[in-house]
Amino acid sequence: MYRSSARLVGYLAGKYDIPLDRQHILGHDTVPGTTTATIPGMHTDPGPYWDWRHYFELLGRPLKATAGPHSGVVTIRPDYAANRPVFTGCESPGEPCATHGSSAVRLYSDHDESSPLIRDIGLGSAPTTGVNDLSSRVSTGQSYAVADRWGDWTAIWYLGQKVWFKNPKKHPAAVPAKGRVVTPRKGLDSVPVFGRAYPEKEAYPEGVPAQAVSPLPYTVLKGQKYVAGGKVPGEYYYAVTFDEASHRVVRGKDQYYEIQFGHRVGFVRAADVTVTSS
Repeated sequence: MYRSSARLVGYLAGKYDIPLDRQHILGHDTVPGTTTATIPGMHTDPGPYWDWRHYFELLGRPLKATAGPHSGVVTIRPDYAANRPVFTGCESPGEPCATHGSSAVRLYSDHDESSPLIRDIGLGSAPTTGVNDLSSRVSTGQSYAVADRWGDWTAIWYLGQKVWFKNPKKHPAAVPAKGRVVTPRKGLDSVPVFGRAYPEKEAYPEGVPAQAVSPLPYTVLKGQKYVAGGKVPGEYYYAVTFDEASHRVVRGKDQYYEIQFGHRVGFVRAADVTVTSS
């Protein structure tokens, strides 16, 4: 399955000029809820046991350090076999899963494994170690802006919060990286995060119903930074039948940046943020 998927993705990426990185190669569990109401029902596959490091080796783009030790960005990259966080619910609710290597790294509210896990306000429930609970974990290949460091611990910006993961030098859970980061532009205390980059109302032609542009319950706060993927125009693909003659692509003037916001990606308006190099 790994080899077949990598062959297909490699072919499609080459044909359509798609970069082979985690900002562009998404798991189902990385796709955001399009509106606040849809967040709790979003997919959680392929889950913490999918070996992203192996997958990118098959793609010919191994995940590796791209910056020095004091970089402003890190890419999550634990040793899959040795990284074995505790999960529950694989077989029965609440029951421990069998010990297994994992691509996932757990997040805490402080530099202490006894501190609370991170809460995702969009899910509306307390965080757990459930195998399908994405509240407080990051995944191999995902990149985040560094918020702080403390001994064997690294803090990143995640879901509007400063969160911590254990990252000892001898057994690192992440490697230094470089990239572009976004932060609220000067004068703004926060900016909204969206689950889809849709055009403004004025962009829709007659016969195509305008789609609401509604923010998710998250915000990027002043001083926080998030790794940016591509800059994209607001687009909507109108296709209510299988007859392609009726299909329309609506493209607006508003521009968005895709960002790695939590475990999932999100979008912010380009006009709301400043983009800098890490």
